[in-house]
Amino acid sequence: MDEATLILIAGWVAAILRSATPLLFVTLGETLSQRVGIINLGIEGEMLAGACFGFAAAATTGDPLLGLIAGGAAGVVLSMVHAGLCIGLGANQFGSGLAVWMIGLGITSFYGRAFVGGQVDASGSLGGSWLGDSPVLAQLLDNLSWTALAAVLLVLLAGFLLYRTRTGLAWRTVGEAPEAARAAGLSVPRIQVSGVLLGGFLAGVGGAVLSVDYTQTWAQEMTKGRGLVAVGLVIVARWNPYLVLPTVLVFGGAEAAVTRLQAGGFVLSSHVLASLPYIIALLVVVGAYAWGRRGSGMPEGLKGVFAVRGS
Repeated sequence: MDEATLILIAGWVAAILRSATPLLFVTLGETLSQRVGIINLGIEGEMLAGACFGFAAAATTGDPLLGLIAGGAAGVVLSMVHAGLCIGLGANQFGSGLAVWMIGLGITSFYGRAFVGGQVDASGSLGGSWLGDSPVLAQLLDNLSWTALAAVLLVLLAGFLLYRTRTGLAWRTVGEAPEAARAAGLSVPRIQVSGVLLGGFLAGVGGAVLSVDYTQTWAQEMTKGRGLVAVGLVIVARWNPYLVLPTVLVFGGAEAAVTRLQAGGFVLSSHVLASLPYIIALLVVVGAYAWGRRGSGMPEGLKGVFAVRGS
């Protein structure tokens, strides 16, 4: 394979990873939340809040890292509402999630008006002079920021913690059999709150990555349903953090392909092109059901929420 082809492939890989990084944080956060038995449709609002307040912090301070931290904090605040309603008051998880989503939408629509159309500097790329004379690596790493690397490493860390540590065992026990967890002396509410808050933090960071690092701007409702897509992709990934990465890369690849087609002047309605990644994500979810994987890997504690009968 000649160097020109390798450079082209490296460019595609970089584009896919860049596009997938925000959703990778969000999907991983929703995976961890559902592993403790709590589904969070409010993750869309949490991602939107992270994008808005993360961009505001980065634009105000000029520091992208502070923007990501602020985005994560915004996600935690909204996830506290969801945790309080579901775990503290026993509210319906779907109803609570929709309420949190609407709260996030309303707050960002009001507060974000002053920042619409603004621009910020992205995080530094992974490339540099240390690459030497390697145009292939330069094409790959110059187009990726440290947030993409952090997202990939976080997937590996989450999988290790969930499957190889006592804390992960406790989380999985709560998600699979909360009554058995109580009998074993585990604090089910505390663990569930931890899962929801961590999921909210990652959703907020994912939103901040979208506005601060990927698009470098803020627009009203800019998440465009990515949080809800993440809820579906958790099912495709079978609630396994390790499978989140390849699953999300499918969506990222579709989004990168649409961007390349639009840049190349492909003759098709821009609205149709923009919907293609979501159509592909929907087909992937439907395909997972059609192949008989419905409920496979689903924590037992979620089956009552989803009203799934059988496996």
